[in-house]
Amino acid sequence: MSKLKPYIESHGVGPDLVLLHGWGLHSGIWELLLEDLSQHFRVHLIDLPGFGRSPVPSADYSLSLLTEQVLKVAPKNAFYLGWSLGGVVATNIAIQNPERVAKLITVASNPKFVQSDDWHTGMKGNVMDSFCRFLEEDYQGTIIRFLAIQAMGSETQKEDIKFLKDTVFVHGTPATKALRGGLAMLNDIDLRAKLNELSMPRTRLYGRLDSLVPNKTAQAIKELDPESSFKIYPKASHAPFLTNRAEFTSDVIEFLRGELD
Repeated sequence: MSKLKPYIESHGVGPDLVLLHGWGLHSGIWELLLEDLSQHFRVHLIDLPGFGRSPVPSADYSLSLLTEQVLKVAPKNAFYLGWSLGGVVATNIAIQNPERVAKLITVASNPKFVQSDDWHTGMKGNVMDSFCRFLEEDYQGTIIRFLAIQAMGSETQKEDIKFLKDTVFVHGTPATKALRGGLAMLNDIDLRAKLNELSMPRTRLYGRLDSLVPNKTAQAIKELDPESSFKIYPKASHAPFLTNRAEFTSDVIEFLRGELD
């Protein structure tokens, strides 16, 4: 396997907390939360392979690759918080390497992103297909539309979109392999049957206005994983950590520090 390692930077002191970003972005998305979180935790920002400052390995771009790459640079045992695609990676790490994950938070994530006959709480398949096609034709325009969807409906929509636009291209363009491979992964992923293997404390955070991960996903996963908890932010979309920053950060700190204080 490739010896390339993902980019990681660490801030603060305290228990280790790994933050994993979503598709098309990089760890700079967490910038606005860093000051508050780093007062309580040693926060590790990782760019997933092919995004931000991380190289893209020559191996097939798959969930197992992302899992292996993150574990190369992450602390031996840490809290994990993953957003969207990052939530899938964090969940997979928790399933396959439970000794590495002390507590798990997923944000606007889904163990199966695309709808099927037995899973109605996902994106319609044709939405994903058209997105892939648009990406080939106009990468930058498609990414910006995708970012606009993330902020849609929130009270701070304009500010959120501006922050996302200013952030996304700051390290250049993500690797085409990572963009295509990440979408293919979201299209195919199905971790539902594995959720009952999780044993660490875990919670899931959602936006009620999210068009990519419908808020009814929260209850559907509760049936698969009764031991998990969840919260839905009423005026948030796909990025509640931007739209509800203060409340979100407070919730994260409270959940992760619960037994430490």
